[in-house]
Amino acid sequence: MCGIIGYTGKRNAVAVVLEGLKRLEYRGYDSAGVAFFSKKGVEVIRCKGKIRDLASIVETADTISNTAIGHTRWATHGKPSEENAHPHRSGGIVIVHNGIIENYLDLKKRLSAKGYRFLSETDTEVLCHLIEDHAGGRPIEEAVRMALQEVRGAYALAVISEKEPGKIVGVRKDSPLVAGLGDGEYFIASDVPAFLPYSRDVMFLDEEEMVVLTADGVVVTTLEGAPVRKEVKSITWSPSMAEKGGYRHFMLKEIFEQPRAVGDTLRGRFSVETGTVNLDEFGLSGDMLKEINKIFIVACGTSWHAGLMAKYMIEDLARVPVEVDVASEFRYRKPLIRAGDLMIAVTQSGETADTLAAQREAKRLGAKVLSICNVVGSTSAREADFVFYTHSGPEIGVASTKAFLTQVTSAYLLAVALGRTKGYLDEKKSKELLGELLLLPGKIERALSSDEGLRSLAGSYFKARGFIYIGRSINYPVALEGALKLKEISYIHAEGYPAGEMKHGPIALIDEELPVVVLVSGDALYEKMITGIQEVNSRGGKVVTIACESVKEVCEISRNCILVPDSNPYLSAVLLTVPLQLLAYHIGVLRGCDVDQPRNLAKSVTVE
Repeated sequence: MCGIIGYTGKRNAVAVVLEGLKRLEYRGYDSAGVAFFSKKGVEVIRCKGKIRDLASIVETADTISNTAIGHTRWATHGKPSEENAHPHRSGGIVIVHNGIIENYLDLKKRLSAKGYRFLSETDTEVLCHLIEDHAGGRPIEEAVRMALQEVRGAYALAVISEKEPGKIVGVRKDSPLVAGLGDGEYFIASDVPAFLPYSRDVMFLDEEEMVVLTADGVVVTTLEGAPVRKEVKSITWSPSMAEKGGYRHFMLKEIFEQPRAVGDTLRGRFSVETGTVNLDEFGLSGDMLKEINKIFIVACGTSWHAGLMAKYMIEDLARVPVEVDVASEFRYRKPLIRAGDLMIAVTQSGETADTLAAQREAKRLGAKVLSICNVVGSTSAREADFVFYTHSGPEIGVASTKAFLTQVTSAYLLAVALGRTKGYLDEKKSKELLGELLLLPGKIERALSSDEGLRSLAGSYFKARGFIYIGRSINYPVALEGALKLKEISYIHAEGYPAGEMKHGPIALIDEELPVVVLVSGDALYEKMITGIQEVNSRGGKVVTIACESVKEVCEISRNCILVPDSNPYLSAVLLTVPLQLLAYHIGVLRGCDVDQPRNLAKSVTVE
């Protein structure tokens, strides 16, 4: 949610910050702004709308500066407007802020009594005045420390002061912040892609840490002022990986990157010859796996669907009981998790607030935590006992695609490892299961060849008022994911159901206008899916079947049909997902929607 970028160095800072803001657009926003040092002091330019609107205003101003901060805002306190956009100013203090200040009303009342005048509806302006109230003749970092002692909430901050040109102060608590180190230039941002063209050497700030950027370098301390030695990590992503590469949208690019992404997730992590998974990649050992009594999976959104698929795999292949929770529900109930249990936190960004809170609660109760995560050095990865990086590369489109497939294949690896360690899978079966993984990237490539047919199919359905998606067993979460993608990208209402639940309510919706997307693989429940298709047909519904090639006869009883390669039931579910992504994409494009940045959505939900 929201994006922060700051720069101090030898370049045109405003140009660097504007470029960085564009690279953070995927996080979702409704307004934007920059602040920079000039001959007049610190100047602030901001507006409601897109980065291009901000850039058109900046072009008319004298913005030669070596230090600047910028922000894209997604409204929490106060409507989208220029007044509520960041940066905010109080005297000579200017800040940008991600997060929520929970006690802002009490602070605002006290500051108003002191004579501070409020020009916005935001909690951020309250924090800015509070820092100014503590400033006096102190260094800006000291004023920030003192102000934050009075604050409750979540925040990532970048702060500058007219009295200290060239200095940027950053702080994080429950909201991501990373510093970048270049040659005589330094960066601060919510996410690495913001400054990736200039630096791949980064420091990930931990909870309640402060960073001070000046021309002399980067200094990290605790909020109490104690020095912190930070490890510098090198990011392997290239700048081009975060660019469209000739595709019309990031979402389409990332869908077509899935063969490569899944291949990168799997590379070097298992051996078909021995039928074993490299547990070192998970940070686990065979002895640890043997001791696991129960697994809890927590996630949000698309990652929750990956967690549901993981449940089917783990329980079937390893016979270990698995509970799957939406993270925001897990954190507020009294979960029966304890020592000997394993929590798996599934998260693309590693910064999702509810997922982080859930994994912290699990650790407090004595369980171990495994993070399945895409972003190296993210908070989830750093705080977990074990971490498995999916290595899918930067995912810019808000609607997750390649991250989902790599999360599911990661869970498949874990399920095989558990099954082998627990003695439920023998060497022959393990070799068979892992052998299918070798073929998966190529089969995803073949599934993508249906793109042209799906574009044509979308032309028949993009005006539909609603969709139903149905599947059985592991294909039920795939139905949920297909419905979510359509909702996110096209704003068409869609619901996913277990096919066996149709007679328990959803069948009342079926008429001649309703498309029903049916997922069919050649598993033990194939005949029951045929019955489900006939029930829809008998009521005039429009059946769109996504099926494996081995059961292509279902096309004869379907209005439309898309086929994907065969695999085992677990990986067939992965392949069935690909056409659903493409269908949602093409329908969204035909409806004129912004498929990379859907309305009201953010890539990483870092506040409740």
